[in-house]
Amino acid sequence: MLALSPPYRAARAQHQGPTPQDLARILEDDINLAVWQRSLPLHIADFADLLLSLNVPFAQALCLELPDEDAEPDLSGLAGGFRDLAGHEAFVADLKWLVGAFACLLGARRIGLRLRVLDKAMCPRFHVDHVPVRLITTYAGIGSEWLGEGSMDRRLLGQSGAEPAEPSRIRRLNAGDVALLKGEKWHGNEGFGLIHRSPHPAPGERRLMLTLDWLG
Repeated sequence: MLALSPPYRAARAQHQGPTPQDLARILEDDINLAVWQRSLPLHIADFADLLLSLNVPFAQALCLELPDEDAEPDLSGLAGGFRDLAGHEAFVADLKWLVGAFACLLGARRIGLRLRVLDKAMCPRFHVDHVPVRLITTYAGIGSEWLGEGSMDRRLLGQSGAEPAEPSRIRRLNAGDVALLKGEKWHGNEGFGLIHRSPHPAPGERRLMLTLDWLG
């Protein structure tokens, strides 16, 4: 009797484009990264740069409950300590839009939000996330780094010696880019979570980063 061949597993691809609609490509089976390559409005970019220039620690986490697709997230207290900075209202409005778009695209009703200032790499080794999907955007500072399929042996994730040495193989998001990263818990994406890592800011540099997680 002939042994049955294992089911074919197509490699994953990554998509980047200039419009919010490009984010919907994450719903395709063979896509594990979808990026909206956007330029931040100047007043929002200025707010983020000004916040970093204060050189104060900042981290805030929220669990947002959205009872239906028309519900607006309550972000009234987000970054409340910076209300006096020019651009704060527009910044929070942008966050609200991203939460709404994330919820609408995925049908998410519970979303974990984290907004923080980082002066070092939180996850310096290339890794995959054990979540269904995560949104990442950097408002100011260096963007997250990722690898295309085949750039690293997945069995060696977490080992520094196995990471690519050639800079040309390491891709980087720009400040303002909005990225949706599929993780290992997306149904059908097991073994194909996007490989990525936090960058190492230069000495004295910081970044303002937002992540959204689909909790249910």
